[in-house]
Amino acid sequence: MRLTILGGGGFRVPLVYGALLGDHAEGRVTRVTLYDPDGARLSAVARVLADQAEGVPDAPAVTVTRDLDEALRGADFVFSAIRVGGLAGRAADERIALAEGVLGQETVGAGGIAYGLRTVPVATAVARKVAALAPDAWVINFTNPAGLVTEAMSRILGDRVVGICDSPVGLGRRVARVLGADPDEAWIDYVGLNHLGWLRGLRIGGRDELPRLLADEEALGSFEEGRLFGPEWLRSLGAVPNEYLHYYYFNREAVRAYRSAGRTRGAYLRDQQGSFYEEMARPGTAALAAWRRTLADREATYMAANREAAGAGERAEEDLEPGGYEKVALALMRAIARDERTTLILDVRNGSTLSVLDADAVVEVPCLVDANGARPVAAAPLPYHAVGLVTAVKAVEREVLAAAESGSRETAVKAFALHPLVDSVTVARRLVEAYAAEHPGLAYLRN
Repeated sequence: MRLTILGGGGFRVPLVYGALLGDHAEGRVTRVTLYDPDGARLSAVARVLADQAEGVPDAPAVTVTRDLDEALRGADFVFSAIRVGGLAGRAADERIALAEGVLGQETVGAGGIAYGLRTVPVATAVARKVAALAPDAWVINFTNPAGLVTEAMSRILGDRVVGICDSPVGLGRRVARVLGADPDEAWIDYVGLNHLGWLRGLRIGGRDELPRLLADEEALGSFEEGRLFGPEWLRSLGAVPNEYLHYYYFNREAVRAYRSAGRTRGAYLRDQQGSFYEEMARPGTAALAAWRRTLADREATYMAANREAAGAGERAEEDLEPGGYEKVALALMRAIARDERTTLILDVRNGSTLSVLDADAVVEVPCLVDANGARPVAAAPLPYHAVGLVTAVKAVEREVLAAAESGSRETAVKAFALHPLVDSVTVARRLVEAYAAEHPGLAYLRN
């Protein structure tokens, strides 16, 4: 089976390859093609993968290419992890938003809209290429904003594109750990959009154990989301929010922390990964060791500004395990390729799962997965406070898609202005002007 990774020079590609190295069953991935327009980054990542494969006799063969058509032909699965504009673009998104006093995070608020506006046209073009060159392939999308990009690609590929995210996996793992449960055996009632969801229950043997957690003050304060949001707020919600909801529930504190930080998360990652790729360009660099060292620092500093704003302290040792999305990707591929029925939290078209959204809206919910793909499981209705956020953000996503299709600058302004974290039409207009001036990829937005 052949896997193509778009964005193959990306820093987290070795996580995916590491997961593949542990799969020795029949029908596994035997060939991996890395595609990236940046040859130096491709070479660096290929060296890391070669070190990972050392001593593994049945390691998947790795090839690299800068030709997208070549990368797609013959692929069984296409893993999309592209970053339009690179980390320099992310850093600019954050800087421009913060200058207006609003959040610039890459998937939430103004930064997420800017990233979506320049990514959707590229992702749509990729989807058309897949449809033409690899019509039987399944696309696994990790490109952010993951829900928005998955919905854009689904307009061409239908249900053959599935979005993945590691946030629900990490949240479920932490809650299960606190409750003394095996995450692989627990049923996690999680529902929402990408980076906008809530864990509403965790069933073990048919019994929901979340009420027991919510009643235990000490247990609530013992894991990351409990420290980030505070036990009182979790009890008020009767649920555990995805960590990205901190940007909504504590927006003023988050913006203040980001504005007072020495540099934004995007600028930090731009500099950190830039140093890694520079190190990899030097002869004799121990590739895997350099990558692991950089990864450890990346994980330790994840959402540092939010933890500072909440007084949550450093990340717990057990939360430093990287990612989780690579395990979701592997489980998804295995379920489809081998018809191994499993349940995963994924980004898929809604169907009738959430009555407040239409059938084509991409949602993030538990899905049953087998050879026929991923099908969302029926979910209980959202409480009104969640309905408000979910429908408002989905409306923004739809305006982003409309702007990307039409090239209308006024529609782009509407997307910014309607977002709950952008509080002014005037600010929205200034944001569009500033982002369009910064990013060549937004030249398609016309007056």
